[in-house]
Amino acid sequence: MRTSKKIKIGNTFMGGGSPILVQSMLNIPSTDIENSVKQAVELENAGCQIIRFAIPNEQALDLIEPIKKATTVPLVADIHFDYKLAIGAAERGIDKIRINPGNIGSEDRVKAVADICKLKGLPIRIGVNSGSLEKHILAKYGSPTPEAMVESALYHASLLEKFDFDDIVISIKSSNVNTMIKAYEIAAEKCNYPLHLGVTEAGTERMGIIKSAVGIGSLLTHGIGDTIR
Repeated sequence: MRTSKKIKIGNTFMGGGSPILVQSMLNIPSTDIENSVKQAVELENAGCQIIRFAIPNEQALDLIEPIKKATTVPLVADIHFDYKLAIGAAERGIDKIRINPGNIGSEDRVKAVADICKLKGLPIRIGVNSGSLEKHILAKYGSPTPEAMVESALYHASLLEKFDFDDIVISIKSSNVNTMIKAYEIAAEKCNYPLHLGVTEAGTERMGIIKSAVGIGSLLTHGIGDTIR
């Protein structure tokens, strides 16, 4: 049984023997605050323990306060490239940031995000996807192999570790279930960060359920995984 690092997310804990947390993501446009809040409440009522939503621009930061007022579960801001949005989300009261440090530019930007998250006590999730690996890693491995995806995840983690930040969660997603399982097995051996389990590009709803059940279930039975989507 793998024991991961225990981290605090809002009013709950992940890893370190804590119960496995179930999370989901809003799929309402960020401009529609009313229905975003409604969906967040519905997710919490359905048993969702962490809610994530995209912050594609500065306007989307306005989602954070009304959703926090309407729910009690930790909220995660999904940031892609703009480090200023991560800082803005932290200042607005988000509970966790999903961002890949290698995608946001200079070390100064990575440090700025790490510093505010450390100040606010926020963890950062690094999300590696088989369809968007770094060119230098793809060149090394030739394709998004399990080893390539783990190297990518640990590369991003190292950028945060450089600034003494280690409240990190890692996700490694592939549409190929066998690749996903192997990648998480390797990651579990190479680091003690909590692991977020999920299958990406899972296909139709039925196929997605099957792929997720097989991949996530297999890992959980071997003691790998701290949260599932």
